[in-house]
Amino acid sequence: METLFIADDEASIREGLKYIADWETLGFRLCGEASNGADALAQILALQPSLAMLDVRMPKMHGTEVIRRAREAGYQGKCIILSGYSDFKYAQEAIRGGVSYYLTKPLDEDELYAVVDEVKAALSAQRQHSSHVTAMKNKAKSVILHELITDTLDTPLTPEDIEHYRLQAEAYQVVVCEDFHTHSAAAPYTFAELLKVINRENTIFEHLSIDGRDIVLLKGSHGLSKLSDFLEHYEDHPPQEGSPMESMFLTYGRPVYTLDEVHLSYEDAARLLSRRFFCAQEQHAIGYEMLWHCSPAESQMSLSEDTLTDFAERFVGYIQAYNRRMTVETLSELEYGLSHISDEIAEIKLFLTDLYLRIKESMNRHYASAEIPFLSNSTVIAYIGRRNYLYEIIKFLSEQFEMIMNAIGSPSRDTVLDDVLFYIDHNFQNNIKLETIAPLFGYNSAYLGKIFSKTVGENFNSYIDHKRIELSKRLLLENKLKVYEIAEQIGYKNVDYFHKKFRKYVGESPAEFRKGNGLDTESGKYPPPQKITTELS
Repeated sequence: METLFIADDEASIREGLKYIADWETLGFRLCGEASNGADALAQILALQPSLAMLDVRMPKMHGTEVIRRAREAGYQGKCIILSGYSDFKYAQEAIRGGVSYYLTKPLDEDELYAVVDEVKAALSAQRQHSSHVTAMKNKAKSVILHELITDTLDTPLTPEDIEHYRLQAEAYQVVVCEDFHTHSAAAPYTFAELLKVINRENTIFEHLSIDGRDIVLLKGSHGLSKLSDFLEHYEDHPPQEGSPMESMFLTYGRPVYTLDEVHLSYEDAARLLSRRFFCAQEQHAIGYEMLWHCSPAESQMSLSEDTLTDFAERFVGYIQAYNRRMTVETLSELEYGLSHISDEIAEIKLFLTDLYLRIKESMNRHYASAEIPFLSNSTVIAYIGRRNYLYEIIKFLSEQFEMIMNAIGSPSRDTVLDDVLFYIDHNFQNNIKLETIAPLFGYNSAYLGKIFSKTVGENFNSYIDHKRIELSKRLLLENKLKVYEIAEQIGYKNVDYFHKKFRKYVGESPAEFRKGNGLDTESGKYPPPQKITTELS
């Protein structure tokens, strides 16, 4: 509904104006009134009424002066000037100043209705135009954001453009959100939806879609800190069923500090989508830090015939010896090597299928009478081909190797916990969890967790933390690495999370620990952005 303001120095006329028309039916509500020009100007600027009806001659300031000053101050509403016949010279002044509506006293009701209808139509047209302009600006902004993120801007943004589109910030970071459940028909939560409640006036993020991907551009230190807080929360509290994060998979690029570098952050996040196949079980986010560890050039593995033969022979030997420790170690070696090669995922799946079939053929040849319950070749080919993650295939191989061991003999399980501890002691620097380790040794996680706590005297996560912190103390005393490098080396991808854990177990920060041992401390804990140069295939 539009708003109406009335100003006349005569109270009787103000009352008459209120009741001369059915304003509510006309689509107006009274928002204020004044008996002098000065008060009228103040209220018009404060209330910004859609329509102001002003008497020409009022104490303190004439209506024409009120209109002139209101316009100069940015007032965009419509005005109707009221005057007697003898005051038409004042009305002429107002008309020259842009007032389109002029009525003489005493008011004619039909004439008033006609003018108000005209005012209403003009206001409606004005609002439609304003809405159209806003829509065009929003559309233009979405185009600008798309070109900015994909590095397809024809010309750089000017400072005026940046201010107009509200893109000014001291830092930027791109996040890509996908559905975690790759075959789910339900609409997932998006990271943008979680941020909307705190995105006042688009100050911390922008949201758009590129090639069907849900893209968030974080702006400013406050926006970037929200991502950090979000990831830290879920590192301490894994997503529960039904929670927003349970349905999301995020990739995020490096922080950048100018708008013309935003595309680099997006390229990081887009490349990381291809790393989903190599994510750990229930891993819901992967960040630019992982690009440093994903260089194909660093891998010593290839999908060659020699590599295939070597792994097949080793697995067959360990299975025959009931050597779970080396079977698990070799599976970890295989998983690590495959995650650092440049071959297509389809080729990796074919390699693993061939590996399994060779092991099956060899075991059937050596233990023809054991009646090992192998799956059919076609079942194995279809199963591995449909897996979305490498860990699923590694788990399948582990379960199959355990099945073979049980089928060909009766190995003792008395030393399984020793094997588990051996594995942890050699792999705690990686992203290992009880849920992923237990199946490798033929246990469910709940049962192994109870045995672990009872035998070792502390729970699994605490044991891992102690191992990592003890190693970090040795590395700190060597004084060769920066704190963020030590955090990565011992298995904490988030340096702030490492700081919290170190203080929890040691009682002081890493820097304080070094200083207390007479060593110099480095000045920074974050890696320089220019270190991120690795490209994924």
